[in-house]
Amino acid sequence: MIIKGDDIGKKFGKNWIFRNQNFEIESGKPTAITGKNGAGKSTLLQIIAGFLTPSNGTITIDGKSIDDANYSSVLIGPYTEIVEEFTLKEFLSFHSKFKKPTISIDEMANSASLPLEKVIKDFSTGMKQRSKLLTAFFFHNDVILMDEPTSNLDDEGFDWWKSQIDNVKNKTLIISSNEKNEIAQCANKINL
Repeated sequence: MIIKGDDIGKKFGKNWIFRNQNFEIESGKPTAITGKNGAGKSTLLQIIAGFLTPSNGTITIDGKSIDDANYSSVLIGPYTEIVEEFTLKEFLSFHSKFKKPTISIDEMANSASLPLEKVIKDFSTGMKQRSKLLTAFFFHNDVILMDEPTSNLDDEGFDWWKSQIDNVKNKTLIISSNEKNEIAQCANKINL
């Protein structure tokens, strides 16, 4: 799979966040989006995910417009919501109605050291982050987009994240961050 950005720009109101971005992201070659705070890293990630429309330029996936391409993706970020009234088991079971899991729900929870029967609203922020990451690592996704993926993770959580990243590097992996330990996983970089 190849995701291509041609002359991508985004403005809010009269102000351009970034302009003239050209890139090519290939499956199996993890890519980082880097830049100063406010440079538009999260915005570009959301454009690639199809959540935002660029003010200029086009995104294609294998030569088709992003709207016409057939692929499965997930976006994990500090701003992505999780249904906190569910237990982890209910959340993962609900998610499995939309995407095929690659391992059992019990194996997912054990992998991330999370309790299946606890209500998510009672989780710490790090536990909630690991819960979100389960949907990236253990469900069928062609494209995995992560915005500051290790925020709120302790050392054990970071080690778990890194071990899982090593298992998905053959997919299209895009990480938006300035954290050196996160972007170290990526051979390619788009600098805003």
